[in-house]
Amino acid sequence: MGPHPAVAAIRLAVRRVLNDILDDHGRAPGRPAHEPPPSPLVLVACSGGADSMALASALAFEAPRLGVRAGGVTVDHGLQAGSDLRAAEVASRLRELGLEPVESVAVTVGRDGGPEAAARDARYAALDAAAGRHGAAAVLLGHTRDDQAETVLLGLARGSGIRSLSGMAAVSGADGRYRRPFLRLDRQTARKACMVQSLPVWDDPHNADPAYTRSRLRHEGLPALEKALGKGVVEALARTAQLSRDDADALDAWAGRAEAGVRDADGRLECAALHDLPPAVRRRVLRRAAIEAGAPAGSLFARHIEEVDRLITGWRGQGAINLPGRVVARRQGGRLVIRQG
Repeated sequence: MGPHPAVAAIRLAVRRVLNDILDDHGRAPGRPAHEPPPSPLVLVACSGGADSMALASALAFEAPRLGVRAGGVTVDHGLQAGSDLRAAEVASRLRELGLEPVESVAVTVGRDGGPEAAARDARYAALDAAAGRHGAAAVLLGHTRDDQAETVLLGLARGSGIRSLSGMAAVSGADGRYRRPFLRLDRQTARKACMVQSLPVWDDPHNADPAYTRSRLRHEGLPALEKALGKGVVEALARTAQLSRDDADALDAWAGRAEAGVRDADGRLECAALHDLPPAVRRRVLRRAAIEAGAPAGSLFARHIEEVDRLITGWRGQGAINLPGRVVARRQGGRLVIRQG
């Protein structure tokens, strides 16, 4: 008798991702063709919740069958009393699954961008550092199709454009470090997999706290949409994410090719050439230029780029535009100058 359908689904998702990692690892530059690649290390980021525990169990099952080393990292955000003890307990559970190395990392959460964004930034910084310490080929994240739907709705609410609507990528980070095997699986599948395997899970009270935007969306917004529009909203939003990502990738590639044609011999952006580009392509060129000048990508919103765009399309002699990261954009003699001021 085979495993429960939920367990089979999560294992299949993880197996596919591990095979992709092995393919990428085997093609690493600089390795002689005759030399077999060393066994890669894959870490799972685990909070102790149902999604990440299901992911950890699937990784522990599949990794040795594919010749992959498997470890885990849990991040203690220090935002709740006893969080250190809970992180230690999660680390113990990961070791019981057979993962090694396992690490519990404490972080300090700042305030930039609000509590949710600050916690996310601290968490990814800790995961990046852990992957670097252990030489991990990849870090698996337990985001599900439900998380993807919530991300799309949050992007829609911010009016951040098609890239925001594309949600989370299955592969992201430097050198494709982060992998999300569960983006096509719903949250209930992960929870069911934990239940039938008797895996203890921890439900973070922040996930039900209405003080957090994502929590309100999860418990109020999405149920209201499903009540008004019928079932299938989550699946439709996840589909929207994939379609938007395909479009955004194509436009980004177009902007990359177009950028060389809108710069003069000194590398400065020419306003007339920018004006001739389609708006979606032009704004991508402007965004890339702002980030290259030092504007933090996470703080650079659509409204910032629209203001810079008006220096091209609605020039009336207006002054400089201040952007995040002390970056300034101004028009000078038919050229657009973007630099830290």
